[in-house]
Formats: sequence, C-alpha cells, structure tokens
Amino acid sequence: MDLQVHFSSHSDSAAWPDPGGPARLTGSRSAPRGTYHADTTRHVKAPFFLTAVIAPAMAEAGSGAIINLGSWIARLGIPVGALYSSTKGAMETLTRAWAAEFGPHGVRVNAISPGVVQTPAPGEVHPGEVKMKGTPAGRLGNPEAIAHAAVYLASDEAAFVHGSVLDVDGGRTTTAVIAG
Repeated sequence: MDLQVHFSSHSDSAAWPDPGGPARLTGSRSAPRGTYHADTTRHVKAPFFLTAVIAPAMAEAGSGAIINLGSWIARLGIPVGALYSSTKGAMETLTRAWAAEFGPHGVRVNAISPGVVQTPAPGEVHPGEVKMKGTPAGRLGNPEAIAHAAVYLASDEAAFVHGSVLDVDGGRTTTAVIAG
C-alpha cells in the first residue's frame, strides 16, 4: 500500500516551523503582507497539488492511504487565527472531498486534527499549556500520540475509515473551556 502523509503544521509557540520563516498568529487587520499567500500555499496549495499527482497513481494501483493534517483551531473561533484556521478547515474539507473522489478506487483519505502538541524542555512551562487547561486531558499532547493516530489510519484496521477527521486533541474541541 502506498501512503502519503501531509504534515504541514503550526507550532503553538506561535512560530511556523518551515523555511518560509517565523510568523505569528495575528488578527486579520494586522497580518503581515504576504502571509495569506504563504500560508495558503503551505497549508492548502502544496497538499492539493501533491494529492493531484499521487492519488491517481494510488487509485490506478487500487490501494493507498492519504493522511492530511487539520487542526483543532479550524473548528473554533479564535480572534487571532482566521487565516490559519481557514487553511486547516480547507484541509479538512479537501479530506472529505478526496475520500469521495478516490475512495471508490481503493484510496482512503483521512485527516488527523491535533490539539496543542509539543514536548517542552525539562523544567519549561509551554505557553500552549493554558489552551489545554480545563480540557479532559488537562495537558499538552505529545508527538507520539499523533504518530499513533497516523499508524492507525494507515493500517488495515482502518480499512473502513474514509473521509474522517480524527481529533487527537485531549478533548480540546469537545469540551467548553471555561476561563476562571
């Protein structure tokens, strides 16, 4: 089975870990020029064209799995996250569309929607921890949790899973977080 995984991610430390350089989550009015083009290219355009090349070959072979990366922020209104959340929302919608397009040809397309995931340095408090306060997990996730989800979605055990977005977010999107 062929496997394609799109891991274009955002670090909750507010830096984008890619060659395009760091950028901060900002409101729509204060977003730096060029951010829209860079972010949509990174999070939507690149996976779109990669899938357009790879998925037909998988379909011709009669099998394959594509795993995209969404984000919890795509489903919540965050005042400084309009651009980033919209790109991740687009990926989740593309996941469902590609599942409908390529599923009948043996290609499963799903996505993982991570919560706040980062391993802080020993003794360091990660700024993203506040975003997990009040959630069922009550803590940051770790990269291994995302890897386990990807292994599952790529496995035969997920043979009947098509077009799903698997939340691996410690309950971030299912539980109202009450300030206090």
